[in-house]
Amino acid sequence: MQTLYDLNAPKKPTNLSINSDLLAKSRLLNINLSATLEQALRAKLAEKEAESWKQQNANAIRAYNEFVEENGLFSDEFRTF
Repeated sequence: MQTLYDLNAPKKPTNLSINSDLLAKSRLLNINLSATLEQALRAKLAEKEAESWKQQNANAIRAYNEFVEENGLFSDEFRTF
């Protein structure tokens, strides 16, 4: 499986603007802002990649579903449930 991004890429300083109360409460709880942002961005990137994959493969998915609807699954004769 291909990774979403280069895990070995160097870190880059970035300026962000966030809600000041959210920042203060996060700091009080010792939440690592960089790690939290990276985690959130990874999740968002994975979500966007999955959406893109589904769009790119929509015709194949539709064709497969139509085939299964008409013919059933290849393993139907072996199912015990």
